[in-house]
Amino acid sequence: MISQIGSIAISLAGGLIFSSFLFLGLFKILDNKKYLFVAERAILATCYSIFLAFFCLLNELLVSNFNLQYVAQYTSYETPMFFKVTALWAGQAGSLLFWSFITSLFTVVYIFTTLKRMESLKFHSYLILAFIFSFFILLSNFIANPFDPVSSDIIVQNGNGLNPLLQNFFMAIHPPILYIGFTGSAIIFVMALAASISKDITFDWVQSIRRWSLFVWTFLSAGIILGGYWAYNELGWGGYWAWDPVENSSLMPWLTLTAFIHSSMIQEKRGMLKKWNFLLATSTYLLVILGTFITRSGVISSVHSFTAENLGPMFFSFLSLLIFYTIFWFFKRKSYLDTDDRIDSFTSREGGFLYNNLILILMCFTIMWGTLFPILSEAWDGNKIYVGASYFNQLNIPIGLVLLFLMGIGPLLSWNYTSNDILLRRFKLPSVLSFTSGFFYCLFTASFQLYVFVAIMGIVFTLTSILGEFFKSYKKQKNSSNIIISVAKMLLSNRHKNGGYIVHIGIVLIFIGFIGRAFEVEKEFSLSPGEQIYFANYTFKLNSIKSEARDNHYAFLSDIDVIDKQNQFLTNLKPEKRIYFYWNSDPEKRQPHSELDIHSTIQKDIYSIFSAYDAQKNLGYFKIMINPLVNWVWIGGVMMVIGSLFAFWPSRRKV
Repeated sequence: MISQIGSIAISLAGGLIFSSFLFLGLFKILDNKKYLFVAERAILATCYSIFLAFFCLLNELLVSNFNLQYVAQYTSYETPMFFKVTALWAGQAGSLLFWSFITSLFTVVYIFTTLKRMESLKFHSYLILAFIFSFFILLSNFIANPFDPVSSDIIVQNGNGLNPLLQNFFMAIHPPILYIGFTGSAIIFVMALAASISKDITFDWVQSIRRWSLFVWTFLSAGIILGGYWAYNELGWGGYWAWDPVENSSLMPWLTLTAFIHSSMIQEKRGMLKKWNFLLATSTYLLVILGTFITRSGVISSVHSFTAENLGPMFFSFLSLLIFYTIFWFFKRKSYLDTDDRIDSFTSREGGFLYNNLILILMCFTIMWGTLFPILSEAWDGNKIYVGASYFNQLNIPIGLVLLFLMGIGPLLSWNYTSNDILLRRFKLPSVLSFTSGFFYCLFTASFQLYVFVAIMGIVFTLTSILGEFFKSYKKQKNSSNIIISVAKMLLSNRHKNGGYIVHIGIVLIFIGFIGRAFEVEKEFSLSPGEQIYFANYTFKLNSIKSEARDNHYAFLSDIDVIDKQNQFLTNLKPEKRIYFYWNSDPEKRQPHSELDIHSTIQKDIYSIFSAYDAQKNLGYFKIMINPLVNWVWIGGVMMVIGSLFAFWPSRRKV
């Protein structure tokens, strides 16, 4: 019964969104606001219908209704309750409905907050939102319906269960957080187009779209960091970013949105860069849809992607229509988006933001080219040529290092113009400390690496620059009686600017983590209980290998002591080799999985993987990796999110 209600709710959403087009047309023809009001109610009713369908599917997953194909495919009786919830976005049909659910949440908030203040944007906002909704509702009704029943001649005794790689807490929360960033970019797209078409780009609009952008950017950043953390802790390869096509698809809109947030500050202060900001704001959502096309069409293989070639033409058509509509209105409103103001000096803060944007867009282009090259090469001559990680590293490491220095240069520049005297005075301390750090690296390093050398100089330069700005603000707010109050006043004195500086410090800390990649070492070996091996100044002794039956898998458990070079016990590692559906009579249905164990410190990680077990020889096969500084990536990611929330959080006083 519940599944039928969910199916009806999706169909009802389709009818309601179609009616909204009808009422919007009547409003345009008859110029009667009643029709616009009815269209608004139709879109809201569409959102509420999607809410109902979403909760119906959630119920069917929780009660294990294996009469539904989606439930049978992604859950089982043995699947823990928490992961039954996460199965909502584990497959194509469920994740598309989940996408529509979050879009509906944003739409309701947008209607009752932003559009309540900016009524001139309503018509075009509703038109674009209705088009976006109609596409995803069409998919959920006719292409990937999560309420489709299993074949009538099949009785499902138990479901397939959730992929073991997805039975991880961080993978459970990574997709919804990333989806919030993806779907939220639709509101930025709608606001940019609606304001340009309506010729109503106001100061209030700029502030509002910046708040939306900061909110979306926060979730995009958190989603990307969580994805890297999941890959590091679950996939067993010791890294957190492999330039996978799906990883790249999340990074590209993050780059354009980052550029938009920076340049929107110039528009807010001086009314400049309207055309540039229009392109950045709309490109963010277009890149999200491009990434979704890559993820869901099956055109590129990825550990993260869904495989459904029938969705490829649909997403490509949707993306093409969005691009055409955006380009049409960009040229139609080109004269309106033109501004008389120009950047006065390239040694100004505006110039710094512009350099920053150009670098971000250059990085986005190199990533997009490398990601799309297999598709383009196959379309050209039928041969799919994949671009390896070396391509991305060779191009993006130098670009990233330039960006690192630019983050430190920006705060040292003044608005409008920075004189030579001021430049020399402000650059003196960061430059001296930067060169000093580079000198000490050359002095004490055993093996010189150019990128590490430049990265260390960039980290010190940028940190000195940002901390210097904090110190100047602190001196203005200084209260001799209480340092904590002075620091709090300093941070709250300009929340947007200080939040941005905190984000930049987070990115600098991530670069510290990146440096550690240059010093990673690894070793694969086999041990029987009682044997040991010496590697990277550590002794690894295998104490035992035991087996254990659990609720949804069978596990082989290793016990490894780690002893340091002083012959002192350091830690105990317990990596596991799990086999999900071990009791299934069909060996092909059994799913092996390595559950790794990590000894983590601020300096390095000892990363252990139980690769395989030979029961006849009682022999375990292991891989050990020593990963320096990797925790700085996660610390920096957390600081980025904190800084973004700090900048986004509304101030009590009105600006």
